[in-house]
Amino acid sequence: MVFLVLALGNIGPEYADTRHNIGFMVADYLAEKFGAPRFALGRHAFTTEFKSKGHTYVLVKPTTFMNLSGKAAQHWLSALKIPVDNMVVVTDDLALPFGKLRLKGQGSAGGHNGLKDIQATLGTDKYARLRFGVDANFSKGRQVDYVLDPFSADEQIDLPLRIEKAGEAVLAFGAMGLERAMNVVNVK
Repeated sequence: MVFLVLALGNIGPEYADTRHNIGFMVADYLAEKFGAPRFALGRHAFTTEFKSKGHTYVLVKPTTFMNLSGKAAQHWLSALKIPVDNMVVVTDDLALPFGKLRLKGQGSAGGHNGLKDIQATLGTDKYARLRFGVDANFSKGRQVDYVLDPFSADEQIDLPLRIEKAGEAVLAFGAMGLERAMNVVNVK
């Protein structure tokens, strides 16, 4: 079975280690862990793939910038003939504490512009999303600066382990299916 892992972020070195790019970080972790070929530039995204336990995972890092992530989702689902049920979107979430993971099969965009665009482009909110908590330690009106800043020094200590856990959640989605993976990932 083939799964599309749509890892949200923004391209360019100025965004590389920012909170908003946690999706890209998880994709990079998985690519390295499984020895995937180098990411190649394709339509609307950099892509690579790897195999694990009989499944193929196509990692997609959109080049459209966050607010137009739906273009990459739509193109790669269609080009690879992957049903939306086999897509998981990996994204940051301000409503969750740092490093907390939440896997869901549908729901609102929660104010996230990348998710809003995916929902508008695909015409549905019924797709899996793995939300990675980045907390909300910013003052009023500073949200954009906060998500476009790097993780704090304290957060960077735990970040590799948290990224590894997010990678495991992506693999669980493919290996177990959404419902069972949710029971594993969303534990208190």
